[in-house]
Amino acid sequence: MPESGPDPPLSDYDQLTFGDLEHRVRSLDARELERLLAYEREHADRAQVVELILFRLRQVAAGERPSPGGLGTGSLAPPPQGGSPVGPETSPEPCHPPPHGTPHQPGRPKGDRH
Repeated sequence: MPESGPDPPLSDYDQLTFGDLEHRVRSLDARELERLLAYEREHADRAQVVELILFRLRQVAAGERPSPGGLGTGSLAPPPQGGSPVGPETSPEPCHPPPHGTPHQPGRPKGDRH
């Protein structure tokens, strides 16, 4: 059984999905990423998560700064209230075929031009 080391630098780390984790690691600096990597290797040691943390460590080493990252809620913004804004009044004008025609509607000659 793995030893119990220090807590990871992300709250609720053990409950985060991989998608949430992708966003949340952006907020960590190199020291926190190293702590997280050690925690992951001691506990679940998931190859995909270890690779994600190592990738982010390389980015930080190359000069990228930590960013706010996502909150990791795992959900999208709620849909707008009031239904869809799409309707007849928002539809584009009808499209007319080009003068040279289409495969289903050949063009018509314009007549003699002099």
